[in-house]
Amino acid sequence: MTKSELIDEVALQLDLPRKRAEQVVRLIFDDMCRALARGERIEIRGFGSFRAKRYPPYSGRNPKTGRVIQVDEKVLPVFKVGKELRGRVNGAGETVPQAVGRRRGN
Repeated sequence: MTKSELIDEVALQLDLPRKRAEQVVRLIFDDMCRALARGERIEIRGFGSFRAKRYPPYSGRNPKTGRVIQVDEKVLPVFKVGKELRGRVNGAGETVPQAVGRRRGN
């Protein structure tokens, strides 16, 4: 699904003019971006969570030349899927499958 398709779906579902639906979608995405830039975590229950993860600088290699290069520190957004969304994507419908006989880390 593209951003444009999402806007169309919001307009259809909420019976809004497309321009207004675009404002709504843009507002949500802009607020999420600002929150991540401030280092805040975003949690959307039933969907997942976003956070900004800091990666320290490191020495890497240019794959073309083999030359060692220094890679600067960076901060990247990370998404962790929620149980409900994972269940839906894996075909469980509305319910979340329960693990039987397994513990975390095993």
